[in-house]
Amino acid sequence: MKTATLGCILFALLADASALRAQLPVPFPPPPLIRPPTTPTAQRNALSVLRSQVDWFRNATRTAPGYATGGYDEVRRQFDLLRAAYDQFKATLTPNQLASGANELAELEAGLDILQEAFDEYQQDVAAGRSQAAAFRSLCRVLDEAAGLWLQELNKVAEKLRVGFP
Repeated sequence: MKTATLGCILFALLADASALRAQLPVPFPPPPLIRPPTTPTAQRNALSVLRSQVDWFRNATRTAPGYATGGYDEVRRQFDLLRAAYDQFKATLTPNQLASGANELAELEAGLDILQEAFDEYQQDVAAGRSQAAAFRSLCRVLDEAAGLWLQELNKVAEKLRVGFP
């Protein structure tokens, strides 16, 4: 009887200790930042995703003024996704492509910054007393046109840098 009780206590202690050990956080460092591949296929895919995101953003600017609520948030979300897709696209470029297209890539980045400033202008318009609906329609029209121009420039830069070609 004593052996069975001692065995049960020992088992309970070991089981409890192993459960605690399994739950303790292990102080491992975060995984290293993994750069996406710079292969032609990865570049073509990233460029395709970026072009699609521009289309989604432009679609949001065209349809959001008709939303009863949440139009601004949707346009802003699509813009944030556009910027993230651009950053992912740039990450697939080779060091040579980044160096040879530094000026053009900086202009594309500046173009995104200008698009972002349009959101601040909208906020200022509303704060100055302009109706939210009118200010939002103007914002969407400007963003749609500007995104179309930005896409044209992106296509020129992609062609110049031979994105997706070995």
